[in-house]
Amino acid sequence: MGLFSRREAEPTPLDGVDTVLADLDGVVYAGAHALPHAVESLNRAGETRRLGYITNNASRRDATVAEHLRELGLTRTMPEDVVTSPQAAMRLLRERVAPGATVLVVGGDGLVFELEKAGYAVTRSADDAPSAVLQGFAPDVGWAHLAEAAYALATPEDEGGIPWIATNTDWTIPQARGIAPGNGTLVSAVHTAVGRLAIVAGKPERPIFDEAVDRFAARHPLFIGDRLDTDIAGAQSAGIASVLVLTGIDRPKHVLAAPTTSRPTFIVGDLRELHEPYPATLVSGDVTRVGEAAVRIDGPDVHIVSAGDRPIDLVRAGAAAIWATGRAIYGFRVPEALYADPFHRP
Repeated sequence: MGLFSRREAEPTPLDGVDTVLADLDGVVYAGAHALPHAVESLNRAGETRRLGYITNNASRRDATVAEHLRELGLTRTMPEDVVTSPQAAMRLLRERVAPGATVLVVGGDGLVFELEKAGYAVTRSADDAPSAVLQGFAPDVGWAHLAEAAYALATPEDEGGIPWIATNTDWTIPQARGIAPGNGTLVSAVHTAVGRLAIVAGKPERPIFDEAVDRFAARHPLFIGDRLDTDIAGAQSAGIASVLVLTGIDRPKHVLAAPTTSRPTFIVGDLRELHEPYPATLVSGDVTRVGEAAVRIDGPDVHIVSAGDRPIDLVRAGAAAIWATGRAIYGFRVPEALYADPFHRP
């Protein structure tokens, strides 16, 4: 038996999972187009388990998102399979403001639809004395919309001001042409003007995960995301196992540097690897091995003992070795080959 002997049959990330919850931007698609291998891999996963989608993007209705997913080839997707940050925001809003009240909206049709469905009146003007401000992403949000929110939020909530709920605070959003500013930049602009913080419904906060788990009656869910700071951190805080897929925002260098609050259960290059045996992490002395890849920690130096035959296994081994030390990434000298990035991204 070799030093790094492993089990004959290693489980896949999907083993024991009854519900797969997938982020959209950077996981299923970038812009209007599906990412390579995403659709067929998710369809296969959905053959034997519940399949749902969680999105922080507040600009579209659940039915619009479901239609887009069907057009991409996820043929069984219905509106109820899509959990949006506006839907999670309704949970927070109902706790603070009764239906029938007027809410100032900064955002698009996805927000307006959920508000009106929940029984609220919608305004775009602070002059209408709104009972709350609800802010989410839409491509056409501009200065005038942000200014109205600032006017409505001028008084701090603890001094009698109204609640401010943000669907999400993602700093960036993947698009077909590249990485663009996300809702977090727009929320930050209002924060700078009024000096107060929004209550957040979407990832990495729990409301959107709680909405999904309740809706799908999930007992053993697995969440797939492309961002450590929102997707993985949110799943971790909600007690849900997670997969980081390297087809979106975060790259191998971010994985190596991930803090304890945002470390995925699994790391995959693309979604085909959901169905592949996930190699065990094997440690012997100061050497960490995943598959044929091996990494050794020697004080501040990280050495590649073997690059192996799969770049993803080298990332997994490097991350496991660095994370196990309990030390921050800036305390290491890391070879460039360890965070090389041959993986697809938008």
